[in-house]
Amino acid sequence: MTLPDDLLIDARALSALLRSDTPPTLLDVRWSLTGPPGRNAYQAGHLPGAVFIDLDASLTGPPGTRGRHPLPAPGALQDVLRAAGVSDSRSVVVYDVGDQWAAARTWWTLRWAGHPDVRVLDGGIAAWTAAGLDTTAGIPAPEPGDFTVRPGGLPVLDAAGAATTASGGVLIDARAPERYRGEVEPIDTAAGHIPGAVNVPTAGNTGPDGRFRPAADLRARFAEAGVTPSAGPVGAYCGSGVTGAHTVLALHLAGRQDAALYVGSWSEWITDETRPRATGTD
Repeated sequence: MTLPDDLLIDARALSALLRSDTPPTLLDVRWSLTGPPGRNAYQAGHLPGAVFIDLDASLTGPPGTRGRHPLPAPGALQDVLRAAGVSDSRSVVVYDVGDQWAAARTWWTLRWAGHPDVRVLDGGIAAWTAAGLDTTAGIPAPEPGDFTVRPGGLPVLDAAGAATTASGGVLIDARAPERYRGEVEPIDTAAGHIPGAVNVPTAGNTGPDGRFRPAADLRARFAEAGVTPSAGPVGAYCGSGVTGAHTVLALHLAGRQDAALYVGSWSEWITDETRPRATGTD
């Protein structure tokens, strides 16, 4: 299993690795919940050798009762990753615009799918350009990869598991506080949160430069929410499993590598009217 120190890579270290005899497969997964499409930004300029993968179209299943960004079908995911050059024996580095939301979800998806060596470019393409490194508009034609999807590499929660984690462990709601409290809901059809969940907004996982905070800071942050060595099971969710994956990555960096993701998240939870909903800070 990838160790916490190997979950992130900085821009200059990645630049050196790309010039080595064993460069990683590089995936550009820039994405925004409200657009514009990440492919447009990719075509305007990206890291040399990077292949674009669309999170909505290729890394998740179709939206519906399983949420807005459910797990993809293993076979379809395998086809996408192989077409992008992903192989079992070659490391992968993923990046986005710099908020690391889509990169974290891609990291999580590849690790769930069984790839053992996946890293996130800390700070994304913003950190790359800030370091004075070149981008290109050239579109690569990667050799097909041989990666075999083997689901189960990281733990997943369903709705029942999320409820159990909230009552017997620590279930983190990674959304903004006002969405957690149910004061506003700009995306989903109902407001509130899963009863028993605690709010630890994703935005606090990173500093002003968009890079993840040091592991000690993350441990302290999660400890305030009850994630201690003696805590029970730990899970995370958000609106649709994207920023929740960012929190799972932060938990890994903090040393909690058994943290599970409720992939369906709030957008799945509310599809069943019998599931309870809480508001405020309860």
